[in-house]
Amino acid sequence: MKTVFMYAGQGSQKVSMGKDFYDEYESFKYFIDRLDLSFDHKSIMFESGIEKLSETKYTQPCMAAFAAGLTDLLSENGIKPDMSFGLSLGEYGALYASGVYDADTYVKITQFRGQVMQDAAGSRKCAMSAILKTDRNNIEKTIEEYDGEGYVIISNYNCPGQYVICGDETAVTNVEDTLRNRFNSKNVRLNVSGPFHTRFMAPAAKKMRDYYKNIQFNKPKINVAMNYTGKLLDEDEDIKELLINQVKSPIKVEDDIITMLNNGAERFIEIGPGKVLSGFVKKTARVLDKTVDIISIESVSDFKNLVKGNSYE
Repeated sequence: MKTVFMYAGQGSQKVSMGKDFYDEYESFKYFIDRLDLSFDHKSIMFESGIEKLSETKYTQPCMAAFAAGLTDLLSENGIKPDMSFGLSLGEYGALYASGVYDADTYVKITQFRGQVMQDAAGSRKCAMSAILKTDRNNIEKTIEEYDGEGYVIISNYNCPGQYVICGDETAVTNVEDTLRNRFNSKNVRLNVSGPFHTRFMAPAAKKMRDYYKNIQFNKPKINVAMNYTGKLLDEDEDIKELLINQVKSPIKVEDDIITMLNNGAERFIEIGPGKVLSGFVKKTARVLDKTVDIISIESVSDFKNLVKGNSYE
């Protein structure tokens, strides 16, 4: 059975994430304790409120710390992936699982990424909206034909029937209205801290390019599906450039999932917190008429069930 590790993106964070693992597993505790970050990560992860945890500069390294510790714990128990992918921030977890860099580098990179993305967001008045119950082609055509005020783009291709648009608030509102009127679509505004995966992240991408010059990336040991292309990483592709493009371009998670399924993936393990990616996989697999085993791990009880050989959706 081919197993995929999939890593949650920003927005899935929750207060006290990883605290039960910290209290129960010495190796997880040791890893969290020895991290050298520019802020008190344990306080942010385990004690602060959701508002503080949801600041991008904190969210990203804290989620990475949780994901790295859990990935290592799974490995200690003989559970390793054949392939991996992640949503935005989660892509860095997927690359860690593939051996591209070590755990300390993983967390440090995401700390830098979180800070420069927060800086790039600034005070720009933008909006992000999940568009539901309509085809991606309808959304693409509507945006292509939009000639009103402001900029808008599909920033996230999540799964069939769920795509996210982002841009200037006026443009997002106008496109939402057009889609509702033309295709009877639904929309849900998302509470995000910046216009991620749009051209507004270009300043962050530039800083990331400079930062990556001093970091060594290894060749992945397993297949990784990349957000920027929606395809498996090719050995000739530059991982750093893909990550730089990812932050300022639409991410193709739906295509990543299709790629995994078409390459024989049968078991998907979501390394949380949350079950967002599990939902995306379930919807995509249903459209492709494929049967998969989906497991979400965000608590010690989830982890113990998996180690015992139990699986559940």
